[in-house]
Amino acid sequence: MLNISKKSTSCFVNFSRLQQITDIQAEIYQKNLEIELLRLEKDAADVVHPSFLAQKCHTLQSMNNHLEAVLKEKRSLRQRLLKPMCQENLPIEAVYHRYMVHLLELAVTFIERLEDHLEIIRNVPHLDENLKKMSTALAEMDILVAETAELAENILKWREQQKEISSCIPRILAEENFLHKYDVTVPS
Repeated sequence: MLNISKKSTSCFVNFSRLQQITDIQAEIYQKNLEIELLRLEKDAADVVHPSFLAQKCHTLQSMNNHLEAVLKEKRSLRQRLLKPMCQENLPIEAVYHRYMVHLLELAVTFIERLEDHLEIIRNVPHLDENLKKMSTALAEMDILVAETAELAENILKWREQQKEISSCIPRILAEENFLHKYDVTVPS
């Protein structure tokens, strides 16, 4: 009897197993979250890495210093830009040369297309007028198309009549020859 009472009931065994399974699942979920965080940290490591940020800060600082120098020299730069260039150059640090080349390419492209852009802008106020002209021209074209279709029908009818007349001519000529042979006159 005592041995039987020592055995735990199957209900409590299953409950403890269920509790263990739930604990293991929670631990797996927690580990998956940690893995995901590590992956995100790895992906963003190059962006937020201190050496990378320091390099960016150094680049921005040098650009800032250059811009400050340009702003300090603003008056003299403006005067130099107003004067015609006589083999004078605006000094630009070597690091920024590639950007200037790109900027000059963009400026050349813009100047090439400037006339087209200006023409488009000039035509904007006349857009309503041009649209009215186009709609009138379309209406006139519709009328011309209708007239052309009517003319084509008339030509086809005329051809049919000409075919009928040309088929009757030999018969009429034959009758006329017959009448001349016998001196018969046809009353008009």
